[in-house]
Amino acid sequence: LVNSKMLFVFVFRTGHTTGPSLNNDKLYKFAYSAEVYVDRVKASLQKSAGYRISSGVDVNLLWRNPDNDDDQLIKITIKDVQVENVNERPAAENIFKGKSTEKIIGKEYLEALQRPIVLELVRGKVKTFYSYQNEPGFTQNIKRGLASLFQLQLHSGSSREVDISGKCNTTYHVRQDQVTKIKDLDSCEIGKKGFTSHNRILDVNTKATSATVYVLEDSFIKSIKAEENFVFLLNYRRKTGAKIVSKQRLELKSIQAGLGLIAAKQVSSVIKTLDPNYVAMSLEAEPVKSECKKCPSLSEHWQSIREHMHPDKLSKAEAAKSFLSFIQKIRKATKEEILKIIRSENKEFLPQVVDAVTSAQTPESLEAILEFLDFKDASTSILQERFLYACGFASHPSETLLKSLTEKFKGDVANEEIRETLVIVMGALIRKLCDRGGCKLPAVVEAKRLILNRLEKAKKDDNVQMYLLALKNALLPEAIPVLLKYAESGEGPISSLAATTLQRYDPSFLTKEVKETMNRIYHQTRKVHEKTVRTTAAAIILNSNPSYMEVKNILLSIGELPMEMNKYMLSMIQDILHFEMPSSKTVRKVLKDMRTHNYDRFSKMGSSSAYTGYITRGPDVSSTYSLDILYSGSGILRRSNMNIHVFDRNTELHAIQVVIEAQGLESIIAATPDEGEENLDSFAGMSAILFDFQLRPVTFFQGYGDLMSKMLSATGDPMNVVKGLVLLTDYLQEIQLQSGPTASAEFLGGLAIDISGGMEFSLWYRESKTSVKNRVAMFIAGNTEVDSFFIKTGMETTLEAETALDFISTVQFSQYPFLVCMQMDRVESPFRTHMTKYESLPSGRRYTARRGKTATLAGNEYPLHQENSNMCKKVFGAKSDSAGSWF
Repeated sequence: LVNSKMLFVFVFRTGHTTGPSLNNDKLYKFAYSAEVYVDRVKASLQKSAGYRISSGVDVNLLWRNPDNDDDQLIKITIKDVQVENVNERPAAENIFKGKSTEKIIGKEYLEALQRPIVLELVRGKVKTFYSYQNEPGFTQNIKRGLASLFQLQLHSGSSREVDISGKCNTTYHVRQDQVTKIKDLDSCEIGKKGFTSHNRILDVNTKATSATVYVLEDSFIKSIKAEENFVFLLNYRRKTGAKIVSKQRLELKSIQAGLGLIAAKQVSSVIKTLDPNYVAMSLEAEPVKSECKKCPSLSEHWQSIREHMHPDKLSKAEAAKSFLSFIQKIRKATKEEILKIIRSENKEFLPQVVDAVTSAQTPESLEAILEFLDFKDASTSILQERFLYACGFASHPSETLLKSLTEKFKGDVANEEIRETLVIVMGALIRKLCDRGGCKLPAVVEAKRLILNRLEKAKKDDNVQMYLLALKNALLPEAIPVLLKYAESGEGPISSLAATTLQRYDPSFLTKEVKETMNRIYHQTRKVHEKTVRTTAAAIILNSNPSYMEVKNILLSIGELPMEMNKYMLSMIQDILHFEMPSSKTVRKVLKDMRTHNYDRFSKMGSSSAYTGYITRGPDVSSTYSLDILYSGSGILRRSNMNIHVFDRNTELHAIQVVIEAQGLESIIAATPDEGEENLDSFAGMSAILFDFQLRPVTFFQGYGDLMSKMLSATGDPMNVVKGLVLLTDYLQEIQLQSGPTASAEFLGGLAIDISGGMEFSLWYRESKTSVKNRVAMFIAGNTEVDSFFIKTGMETTLEAETALDFISTVQFSQYPFLVCMQMDRVESPFRTHMTKYESLPSGRRYTARRGKTATLAGNEYPLHQENSNMCKKVFGAKSDSAGSWF
């Protein structure tokens, strides 16, 4: 009895019950359907775009291994194929109406689809997939999708299986006559195309699920329901998203008498007897891409959008839209097609063409632009700069790009500013490649070594600054000791640049040694430092989990500092408290001590300030603005700093920073410089960070002679810092659906941007004004599509906005305390969204459903502290008074 029980268990585990088992001489007739739906994420499937392929499926057993009942060959034949809308639709909106299946799919494809396939099933898993070699890839994939459904195991557990989706982690849950198969799509190993954006906030979040439910009867399949869901959400605006749903159903309709088994010992003999043209193939999908037959060429497309790319129109959303469509075309073009456009375009449009060609980031586009640009020719420096900046903003840079720039840097570069920009961009590419796990790539190792070695050997201040700017983008952990040396021992701009570079590192990299050095700089333990360096050192300390004593020492220093620095540090502390920054708890603890918190310390006069506020607070992302401004004791600007940060729960993006710095200007108004700043050269300039990328700084004037000549010839026009087209979001994912077709999700976000800044002096009115103007137009396009060769179905979503953000700081130094008014304004901004769902046949017949929405975001003057508001009333009151007292 015991032996018979053991025998029963053995049969249960190794016999028919480990996989689906067919009876001899039977023909199993099934109804099969494969459906795809494309729509917005939360939309009901009843109104989705999509289609259904339905057919009959005949299944019969060909052979069973005489030595192993669980090794069997089955033949699967697709019959009576139909194609229809996935949802009921009026006749006028039905693209299939009046078309036979043969006309929709094509005679050759329909015949191929209906040729039988053979599967060798061993213990329920597909060991070999047999089909005909010269069939179209699309019909093979439809068959692979059907064949994959027949793969199952009849005991609970996990395994790694190969099916149409690739090699995937699969988990089975078995309960009586029901089996549920869960496939982890993220684990699937399959040749995929695609890329993502560098920063998570600018990227797309995806979620993919796959589940198949089997109902069994007599150890064979009664019904199968399979469903895959793919969801795509734009991280910074989750309303902009899409989903693809793919469903398969197989239902047993009848069992009829069938042909007998083929007698043979080997599988190969059976296949040869059946049809010698059968070939063993992988069950994994083969890549299939339908070609566009009536699409315009690259040149034709460029001519259709060219007018929107004029320099005067770059602050319009249409410019960003055209830029994105041009990139998509360039990505499919050859090097020769790209060069033809570059070489035939005039100097007005060429910079925009260079932006797009560089942003395409294909091997062909890189080869074309490098062949066109000659870095030994100084006359084309504008195009070289646009190329380099587009490289700096690259969404998924390649090692080849960094290698190419390193070679250019080592070679002859005619323009010194371009040489500086080259190494700054190399720093940005090092960081992006390291963030993707490429820090040990040969090109990255070489570029890092070059920057660090040359910085070590640099003698001229200009060269030191150039390599420090590269490190400001690269943010290499191994560069921290070098930065500490220059921050503490360097002079003026070099010390300031090294300190602001350290400020960009994540606080987790700021070691005990970093904090000790910053404390020495702030408290001037070893040498006298400029106010700009000391305040940066204080900001680093306060932003990296400061100790009680560090905060206490900073607070005790207020009152002993130069007057405007006193006021600035006070504002920084108050900003930390009002904005609830991480160090606010420690600051509050220290302020309980009356030696640090008293009227004398907290009532210091001055006009310098620091303030942080929210631009938006949303469920997806929030954004903050911060304005801080530091003056010299004579009332002339030392530094103004405007920042915009965007963040979600996990990631932060430094969207914009514009810093205007000035020094040595006291002689203009016959004022006395602050202590330690008596011998500074006259200088004013601007530095910008855009989407985490430090640009090459711009100099307004250098030296007293340059200052006077520019003051006398000043037009009041701002100086351009950056102007061009930036690829912001760049996401492409190709997906193999289990039912056979290929799907893709593409999201592109483009920015047409114009940032300028200026600094004006009026000796007559004893007034200075700094202004930063940000003109921005944004266009986002998402296209989620299922391409089934004979039909395409999908959804396009677009979002466009135009806005302008101005920051103006006015100082009147005719009296003391001098009057300072800061303004940060956003103009009224149009905001438009559109969605189009579509289905189209190669013949041109198309169904579309559109929805759109237009809104206006009201203009806004962003609030700063009350003290600033009171001061602005005095400044503009004083201006109107003086206007009436000319005579």
